[in-house]
Amino acid sequence: MTLSATTLAGLAQVAVFVLAVVALARPLGGYMTRVFAGERTFLSPALRPVEGVLYRLGGVDPAREQHWLTYAVAMLLFHVGGFAILYAVLRLQDLLPLNPQGMGPVAPDLAFNTTISFLTNTNWQNYGGESTLSYLSQMLGLTHQNFLSAATGIALAMALIRGFSRASAQTVGNFWVDVTRCTLYVLLPICVVYALFLVWQGTPQTLGAYVDAATLDGGTQTIALGPVASQVAIKMLGTNGGGFFNANAAHPFENPTALSNFAQMLSIFALGAALTNVFGRMVGNERQGWAILAAMGVLFLAGVAVTWWAEASGTPALNALGLTGGNMEGKELRFGILASSLFAVVTTAASCGAVNAMHDSFTALGGMIPLINMELGEIIVGGVGAGMYGMLLFVIVAMFVAGLMVGRTPEYVGKKIEAKEVKMAMLAILILPLMMLGFSAVASVLPSAVASIANPGPHGFSEILYAYTSATANNGSAFGGLTGNTPFYNLTLGIAMFVGRFLMIVPAMAIAGSLAAKKTVPASAGTFPTTGGLFVGMLVGVILIVGGLTFFPALSLGPIVEHLAAQAGQSFGAGG
Repeated sequence: MTLSATTLAGLAQVAVFVLAVVALARPLGGYMTRVFAGERTFLSPALRPVEGVLYRLGGVDPAREQHWLTYAVAMLLFHVGGFAILYAVLRLQDLLPLNPQGMGPVAPDLAFNTTISFLTNTNWQNYGGESTLSYLSQMLGLTHQNFLSAATGIALAMALIRGFSRASAQTVGNFWVDVTRCTLYVLLPICVVYALFLVWQGTPQTLGAYVDAATLDGGTQTIALGPVASQVAIKMLGTNGGGFFNANAAHPFENPTALSNFAQMLSIFALGAALTNVFGRMVGNERQGWAILAAMGVLFLAGVAVTWWAEASGTPALNALGLTGGNMEGKELRFGILASSLFAVVTTAASCGAVNAMHDSFTALGGMIPLINMELGEIIVGGVGAGMYGMLLFVIVAMFVAGLMVGRTPEYVGKKIEAKEVKMAMLAILILPLMMLGFSAVASVLPSAVASIANPGPHGFSEILYAYTSATANNGSAFGGLTGNTPFYNLTLGIAMFVGRFLMIVPAMAIAGSLAAKKTVPASAGTFPTTGGLFVGMLVGVILIVGGLTFFPALSLGPIVEHLAAQAGQSFGAGG
């Protein structure tokens, strides 16, 4: 079979993307390892004095580390303060400066939902950014939280990594120090350069008012502008996903060119992939990190293959009309099917949620892959930090299964995995489907909730399932057919976002404390090797088995039955 030029070009783009991610992982991982160890970096001469001033102002002793419980409590208190500030900014934005369009206060239920959303690194948007929020709300509120929620995720990942790398220790680091160093040395420097790149590509960065332009038919069109580039940079790098504009990365001001599109996808994966290298370095064997990245890569590439195939194949209804070029519904011509499919898998594999195409318009199977990516629980690269500690929870379960097979206590990087760690890991993993499936079940039978879906039958169910899956997985993307800005959805999605973030974190931190206190066990002839293909295969298998047993019934009611119906000529959604 001869591959077409389009297919070859698509394969080349996927290959270049994967190679770029892998190429960045090691140097960025080395830099982050030095940052969190407090070692000198090339930015230290400029930033070390600033870091010291922040510690003095906050009353923080950088040399004093915290017990895992103290670390977790500090993180939670930090977010209580963040909630109060952001909620107040949204509710009072009509009284605050930098509001040239005179935006009014955000409604209480929407302000609650949006505050929880950005606090948890979800960035679910039940509002239109350019028609709802002032410049101050976008900058002081949303962009500010984008930095802090991303820094929190990375800090928590570092605490869990220290649990694996330390022996007979009672502490896992200092939350305030980790957040400060992550923001100062990692997020801010990259975002400054990144934002300038976006401005070069054509993304606005201004505090001027919106511009009125004359149209060809003599009318007037208001063109929304604002401090866009600075928000886009951190929303992508920090896997936040919340766009300045309602159309997100499909808007030409947020994503002006093919080059900016590639850079945005790359930035979504950059820090998450690098953290696998940080893990390998800190446990004393970089191959451990490469093995975890390989498992992530297998799941990612499988998702790209299925989504690309499904969208390129189109549907029987489209093909019957002679539209054999694939499903272009909901996609931009400047990006096309491959770039849109790749972006969709990247953004849901990394819990980012930014979109350059409407997932609601994907085919049934094409839309199912982003759904599955999120249902697996922030592990295929995942949100910055969250992906790393999410994957390590599955590593614990996989090693437990391996231990059962050979009848010995499982070990991983020199630490014995015992009952406490397995129980905490399963608690963290199972809290996600409780929210995803529980709220979906309620919304599927509640008349006021069902009224918000745009399509009947299985596609409408998929819209509901996608919403609660995206919220609980702290992703933020949506099947656009669901009208989520209602009191019921604002409240329940807010609860799902909160539980998906913080009730997963506490068991993960308990594991970090338990592992840090253990002694390191030297490898023996019976130690299961965790740097090769057998480990990668077992880890991927455990993830798919747990995910399949948990979510296959729900997927059968949504995208799978929709696909089968589409083959029989029945359509429920725009792309189905």
